Amino acid sequence: MKSLRRMLSLAALISLATLAVAESNPAKTTDQTAPSAAQKSFDTLKTLAGSWNGLVTVFPPQPDWKGNPRLHVTMRVTSRANALVHEMQEAGTPLDPTKYDHPVTMFYVDNDHLTLVHYCDAGNRPRMVARNSPDGKTIEFDFVDMSGGNKYGHMGHAVFTMIDANHHTEDWTYILPGDKPVRAHMDLRRAQ
Repeated sequence: MKSLRRMLSLAALISLATLAVAESNPAKTTDQTAPSAAQKSFDTLKTLAGSWNGLVTVFPPQPDWKGNPRLHVTMRVTSRANALVHEMQEAGTPLDPTKYDHPVTMFYVDNDHLTLVHYCDAGNRPRMVARNSPDGKTIEFDFVDMSGGNKYGHMGHAVFTMIDANHHTEDWTYILPGDKPVRAHMDLRRAQ
């Protein structure tokens, strides 16, 4: 009988201790708040992960550009899905940074802003912040500031337009010295 009382007392103490621990360390609940507009835009951009090919149209036409070059773009989600890496190069060129352009752009959410940093072949790093279209299919980035020199100009604007899962466009505006904009329109299809 004594051992039964001890066991019941011990069981009651264990129950009280378990209850006290549970109250002091409530179970983590899933965050029920809706994602911010920046997070929604970032999630949309992440659906573009993969390889893309397409043509580039430049306006106004540039004397050193012949025709409409083909472009190859890769996008990769990294850093536990907290960053998206965007790399572009002229299709068919080797990865040789001493001879060919190969800019890299990083996308990430910074507080309530979808941000990009473009690591440009011009030797600078413009930073831009996104604004969304009402339909959620267009993400437009506006210039905020830049690190590095501006001797050769800098990237000043970018627009991503989702057409469908296998087709999107990118419009990049490069600001030449003297504030002369050059726009590159890229019509990209997912590589098969």
